[in-house]
Amino acid sequence: MKQYVLAISGVKNSGKTTLITKLLPELKKRGLRVAVIKHDGHDFEPDVPGTDSWKYAQAGVDGTCVFSAGKYMVIKYAPTPSVEELIKTFPEAELILLEGFKYSEYPKIEVIRKGNSARLVCDPKNLLGIVTDYTSEELEWKNTCGIPFFGLEETEQLADYIMGQYISLQRG
Repeated sequence: MKQYVLAISGVKNSGKTTLITKLLPELKKRGLRVAVIKHDGHDFEPDVPGTDSWKYAQAGVDGTCVFSAGKYMVIKYAPTPSVEELIKTFPEAELILLEGFKYSEYPKIEVIRKGNSARLVCDPKNLLGIVTDYTSEELEWKNTCGIPFFGLEETEQLADYIMGQYISLQRG
């Protein structure tokens, strides 16, 4: 199995998280095991203040693991590994969705919404699709020839398209 890595990109507040949360059930219905990697530009709090693992972090731990019968969470207080190393932490996933990564070389789907942006921020050479509430005539850019458009609510069609890309990679 070759992992398929696909970025869901766009400007801030374009609807990337919303799109991913709509896509996940559709991709799971198609039998894919999916992981999501998201960059947080702020320093997020990985644990709930007052819990044991939070207390460990306050005391200076370098890493901790919390687990139960059906899930686990590993937190490492260390320099961030490369995206490629983060992808390797999900060997079971057939599809890795990267949220953001608009300037990366990964293939991407870009989200563009009215009132938020009206132009492409991703390099068209890496763009596999555009999810938008604009018509192609309303958009303020050129060079989208051949790039498929999906409406904001066309989640099933987009999932079918992504599945097709995944199958092509496997046949590759």
